[in-house]
Amino acid sequence: MLSKPMNKLLNWFKILDKNILKILFIFFILFIPLYPKFPLFDIEYTYIYIRFEDFFVVFITAIFLIQLLRKRITLNKKFLVPIILFWLADFLSFLCGYYYLKTIPVDYIGFLHAARRIEYMIIFLIVSSLIKSKKDFFFYFKFILSTLFIVAFYGLGQKFFGWPAVQTMNPEYAKGYLLFLTPEARISSTFAGHYDLASYIVFFIPLVLSFYFLKKQFRYFLLFIFCLTTLVFTASRVSYIAYIVSTLPFLIFLKKPKVLVTVIILTIGLTLLSNNLTSRLKRTFQVKRIFVNQKTGEVFIPQTITSKELPAGSFYVRLNNQRDLNDNDAYKQSIIEEKEKQLKKQGIILSDKERVDMIASLSANLKPMNTILSDISFATRLQLEWPRAIKAFLKNPLLGTGPSSITEATDNDYLRWLGEFGFVGTALFLTILFLIAKTIFQSAKISHQKQGYLWWGFLFGYFALLINASYIDVFEASKVAYNFWLVSGMFIALTKKSI
Repeated sequence: MLSKPMNKLLNWFKILDKNILKILFIFFILFIPLYPKFPLFDIEYTYIYIRFEDFFVVFITAIFLIQLLRKRITLNKKFLVPIILFWLADFLSFLCGYYYLKTIPVDYIGFLHAARRIEYMIIFLIVSSLIKSKKDFFFYFKFILSTLFIVAFYGLGQKFFGWPAVQTMNPEYAKGYLLFLTPEARISSTFAGHYDLASYIVFFIPLVLSFYFLKKQFRYFLLFIFCLTTLVFTASRVSYIAYIVSTLPFLIFLKKPKVLVTVIILTIGLTLLSNNLTSRLKRTFQVKRIFVNQKTGEVFIPQTITSKELPAGSFYVRLNNQRDLNDNDAYKQSIIEEKEKQLKKQGIILSDKERVDMIASLSANLKPMNTILSDISFATRLQLEWPRAIKAFLKNPLLGTGPSSITEATDNDYLRWLGEFGFVGTALFLTILFLIAKTIFQSAKISHQKQGYLWWGFLFGYFALLINASYIDVFEASKVAYNFWLVSGMFIALTKKSI
C-alpha cells in the first residue's frame, strides 16, 4: 500500500499526464509570438539560426505522438492525406535539387528548409486533434487574443518609449542584438521585422472584430484599435492594403454601417499621423525624369537618398510625354557629380583628362526620359527575386529546384513555391489552403448570423494573409506561419461543433 505522499505524487502525475498537451499548447500560444528571435546555434553558409522554438516544437510533437500511441488523444485525420503528400513532395524536391540538379549547394541547409515546412504544419494536426469542444476553442482563443494585445502594446512601446527590438532583417541583426529604433524606424515588436508583425496583425484584425460582434464587449474593439495603430506604425504597405481590402469589405458584408464608418475614420486619422506610411505609399510609384546611357544601358536617377525616404529603383515605365526638358544640363551635371563621388568612394581619383573624357562620354550618351519609377523595394522584386523564382520553375517545372535553392527570400510565396517545389508541391500546398477555406466557408453558410461572425472573420483574415503572400514570404516567416496553422487547426476542429 502506497504512503500518503506517494499517493499525492501519483495523483499529480495523473493530472499532468491528462493535461500535458493542454499545458504545452498554452505555452506555445504565448511563447511563439512573444519570445524575441534570439538565436541558439548558427547554421554555416547562411544567416538562419536554430532557435529555442525549434526544440520546443520537436518536444511538443514527441509528446503528441506518445499520447497518440497510448490512445490518450485521437488524431484528426481531416487533410492528413494532402498534408503528408505535400511533405513527400517537399522532400522529393530537396532530393532532386541536391542529388540530380545540383541546385542545392549545401545538403543540410536544403534539408532544414524542407523540414521547416513539416515543423510549421505539424501544429495544425496537433491543434485540430486537441480541440474537442467549443469550450476548448474559446478557452485557447482568449490566450491568443491576450498575446495579440501584448504584441501590439510592445510594438507601440518601441515607437513611443524606446523599448528594444530583436530583428533578422540582415545577417548582422540576425545574431540577436538588442536594437533601439530610431524615430523614423518601422516597429517590429517581438517579431523578426516589420513585415512579419504587420502580416500577423492583419490576419487577426477581422477575427478581433468578429469577437467584438459575438461578445458585445468593448474591450475587443479597443484591441482592434491597438492592432490598427500598430499596423500603421509598421508602415508595411502591402499589409495596409490587405487590411483595407479585407476588413472594410468584412464590415460591409456583415452589414455593420456604424462600425464601418468608425473604422474608416480611425483608419484615416491614424494613417495621417504616420508620415512614414504615407510617404512610403506616395513613393511606391513616382513620375520622375531619369537618364539612360544609350551606350551601356545604365540608368541614372537624380535623387537625394536619406534614411527617411524610400529611394527609387531602376525599374521604370517610359512616358510618351517628353516636354519640359530645358533643364537637362542641370540634371546631367548632378549625375556627373554623383558619378565622381562614387568613383572617389572606390578610391579612384580621375586626372583632369579622364574627368573631361568622362563628362564628354556621359553628356553624349545620356538620354533623358520621363518615366514612372517604382521604389527600390518593388524594383528588387521585379528585377531580381521574382525572375529568379520563375527561372527556377522553368528549369524543373515538375519539382522545382528544391528548398533553399533560391536563397532565403523571394518576397512572393506563390513564386517561391513554384521555384522551390515546382507544380507538384505548389498544387498540393494550394490544395490544402483551398480545402481549409472551403471547409470554413461551408460552416459559415449554415451558421446563424451571430454564430457566423467567427467563421467570416477567419475567412476575411485568411484573405488578407493571402494578399500579403503576394509580396512577402508569410508562410515561411516562423511566427506568422505558426499562428496561421495554429488558428486554422482550431477552426477546422470546430467545424463539426456548434459555436
